[in-house]
Amino acid sequence: RQGSELSGWAMGRWTYEGIDLNHNFADLNTALWDAEDNDLVPHEFPNHYIPIPEYYTFANATVAPETRAVIDWMQRYPFVLSANLHGGELVVTYPFDMTRTYWKAQELTPTADDGVFRWLATVYATSNLAMASEERRLCHYDDFTRFGNIINGANWHTVPGSMNDFSYLHTNCFEITVELSCDKFPHASELPVEWENNRESLLLYMEQVHRGIKGVVRDGDTEQGIANAIISVDGINHDVRT
Repeated sequence: RQGSELSGWAMGRWTYEGIDLNHNFADLNTALWDAEDNDLVPHEFPNHYIPIPEYYTFANATVAPETRAVIDWMQRYPFVLSANLHGGELVVTYPFDMTRTYWKAQELTPTADDGVFRWLATVYATSNLAMASEERRLCHYDDFTRFGNIINGANWHTVPGSMNDFSYLHTNCFEITVELSCDKFPHASELPVEWENNRESLLLYMEQVHRGIKGVVRDGDTEQGIANAIISVDGINHDVRT
């Protein structure tokens, strides 16, 4: 009603309590990077399943009920692949979303699984009709076509406490952000086109869950499954758990 993208970036961004859900997850990045700088990873400090800081669990912590509910959901179900959908640009971003140099607004900050994340982002971007169109225009001033319509989140703009970083560091889940459209608030009449733009890319993205190593970790003598076995891959400083 207010003119789609002309209503401004802040519209609809905060909850009723005044919390920006996009920055509301626990910052686990800083703890990991501090431990890495002190050579504590992974023997004294984990490189995955990083625990939530105690201050974040206090009743008076500035954590939205929506955020607490999503974290509880993620802890109950062992998701391994996810995407969250945003509007206002045409690009797919992948972790880390927070710059490693805390005072920098932009800085390439890859994860230990950068190759996988770049692949996941590329699968979505190359099959998205709006992103892949030869006639696509720039949304605003960033030319993401030069990078194949994907970018490391922190290299675009730093987002401390993002859901992507939290998913990667606290759970087994690999998560990306998809900026669906130049228009942050498309009209209802435009939604069928938006659906067609994203239908195939959503399906192809979900299919990527079948990539990589999978199976059951069993006891060599009893053949019983082993819960919470830690899987390490040489050269990747980020383990996963069964």
